[in-house]
Order: sequence, then structure tokens, then C-alpha cells
Amino acid sequence: MTGTEAESSIRSGAITGGMIPKVECGLAALRAGVRKVHILDGRVPHSVLLEIFTDAGIGTEIVRADRGAGAE
Repeated sequence: MTGTEAESSIRSGAITGGMIPKVECGLAALRAGVRKVHILDGRVPHSVLLEIFTDAGIGTEIVRADRGAGAE
């Protein structure tokens, strides 16, 4: 999802509870210039490797809109 989509999901209530501060930190990183962030469950063995080296991934990825189609 894009940063804009993530912000909208928080406002609409689609993102709730403990995910809100995680997503907000990711959005702050995007505003600071990071191109994309990944939110992973560290309790899953090898979660970083699964996110990086599989097509499906296992976490949430938030990207800046300028990295692909669409605009923020």
C-alpha cells in the first residue's frame, strides 16, 4: 500500500489497535525520505528472509507513491 492508502486506512478504521503506532512510524520514515517500510511479526521464524526473498511476503509493506503508479 502507499502512504496515502495507509493514512486513509487509519482514518477509516481499517487499521486499528497496536498496528496504528507501527504504521504511523512507517509513515514518518516515508516522510523522512525512506522509499519503503516493512512491518513484520518478529515471532515468525525467518520473517525478514521470508519478506525479502518470497513473492508473497509475510508482512505489510508501505511505499512512497512516487515509486510506482499513482500519486500522493
